[in-house]
Amino acid sequence: MNADEQLDFLIGYLIDERDEIIEIPNDVQSKKNLLRSLMNIRLPSSVSGEFLKVQDDYLTSEILNKTLTSPIDIKEVKGKIALWKGDITTLKVDGIVNAANSKLLGCFVPMHNCIDNVIHSAAGIQLREECNSIMQSQDEDEEVGKAKITGAYNLPSKHVIHTVGPAIPQGLKPSKKECEELASCYTSCLEIAETNKLESLAFCCISTGVFNFPQELAAKIAIKTVEEYLSSNECSLKHVIFNVFTDEDYLIYKKLLWGDD
Repeated sequence: MNADEQLDFLIGYLIDERDEIIEIPNDVQSKKNLLRSLMNIRLPSSVSGEFLKVQDDYLTSEILNKTLTSPIDIKEVKGKIALWKGDITTLKVDGIVNAANSKLLGCFVPMHNCIDNVIHSAAGIQLREECNSIMQSQDEDEEVGKAKITGAYNLPSKHVIHTVGPAIPQGLKPSKKECEELASCYTSCLEIAETNKLESLAFCCISTGVFNFPQELAAKIAIKTVEEYLSSNECSLKHVIFNVFTDEDYLIYKKLLWGDD
């Protein structure tokens, strides 16, 4: 199959699985959006080997058509810490951190722009399956400040580390407990990276999106926690990347790491 045929096959399979009548658009980008939406709303369940093979070939090709970035490609570096602005799903590292919710199954809102949705969409449906297995085993919601590691499937990274940050009610300031919970997210991810002997790890800006944690305070907690961990632990990590997506977050981290210059 070529890419267009793969796309049509995947869409058709997921529509048939739902047993619904869904109009399929003609243009490629709208088809891609429909595929992502169908993946987003799909509950974890078994799927055919043919689907997985076509999906994996298609998603891997999609990733390889983008510019991938390795730790050695990043120029803004301070010791083991690096700052990089871009799409976390294009980082070729041992692990990327996903800001998950307590159900740990990814975002079910079609085409939502949260990092949870973006990571699951690029990784493929196996990621939700593995997360579901974890949740079935522990039989309770994931605790705030903790972390779990999974495979990364069709991402260029080797692993995804999922952590649940504190959610701040709109208009309120984070409490001391919520600040400690955010710090715990970073520590838990670092510890699980060390347990699994990862050498490179990329953090997203945990809790600063729909969870409403103030960006500058979150960045201060992130940097302080990572710096303290790296300075007090002999660990496998050689590169810890703060991955940001907005100009505002980039300037915040740059100022905190290097000062006003």
